[in-house]
Amino acid sequence: MAEMLTPTEGIRRELQRTVRTYITGNPQPQATGNLATDSWFGPESITWLIQSDWAAIIGGVESLLVQVLHPPTMSGVAQHSSYKEDPFGRLHRTANFVGTTTFGSAAEAERMVKIIRQVHSKVVGTTPAGDPYEANDPHNLAWVHCTEVDGFLRGFRRHGSVDITDAEADQYVAEMAKVGEALGVIEAPRSVSELDARLATYIPELRFDSQAREALRWLMFPPNKPAAQAPYLIILSAAINLLPSWARRKLWIPPRIPIVSDAMVAPAAKSLVGALNWIMEPPPEIVELRERRSAS
Repeated sequence: MAEMLTPTEGIRRELQRTVRTYITGNPQPQATGNLATDSWFGPESITWLIQSDWAAIIGGVESLLVQVLHPPTMSGVAQHSSYKEDPFGRLHRTANFVGTTTFGSAAEAERMVKIIRQVHSKVVGTTPAGDPYEANDPHNLAWVHCTEVDGFLRGFRRHGSVDITDAEADQYVAEMAKVGEALGVIEAPRSVSELDARLATYIPELRFDSQAREALRWLMFPPNKPAAQAPYLIILSAAINLLPSWARRKLWIPPRIPIVSDAMVAPAAKSLVGALNWIMEPPPEIVELRERRSAS
């Protein structure tokens, strides 16, 4: 007998399929083993708390805006990916990597890292300035790792469903070092202060060159379906507001205007994140984790 759904639940199920297809390419939930036992992190981790929250998508876009400034990273994307022709394919692979390494079993996470390392081994070339690069170079890996961790943390602390302390933010950075070092990062940061210091070392290398401008233009105006245009505009606006001042200057983006951010962008982003958290109906372990956090 077919399951009887209320109108509200029927709408939510349809929205779930739409969102999953957009983010992962698959309308069905991702099968990644037992959430509660054999993962790299677990239900007491800050990583589960942050990366199960849809504020992460805002942080993810912020990290992409920053990453375009690093010529070796941007050259690898421009020369070895089809982000313009197959933008959602790249999004789906990234979502699969984050989901598997965060919530999958340890064996699944290790297999995923091995696959990424193999793919990266073929990503070699020369930047437009004539400098050689390798995706598996620890220095380049650290840039991507640090910008992603920084973006996810910024997104959650600004728009997440619960608050975390400074000590818990440090814990998140330390937990995520496991993923970075598995990929090849040497001595990944283990606190927010270490993360900030590591990112600062890259600032002299950053360039808003033609590849960066082209990628930024694409991120500003991606080929979204009409139904996704308004939500993406909210996500993009919130991501821009998360940018550190040094990144805004490098990207030629005007300084943040608090009255616009606080009165318009932040409420819209909070509402969108809240709606996505409701629509996607997280697993019981995540619901319990959020409830414990809210009660503490």
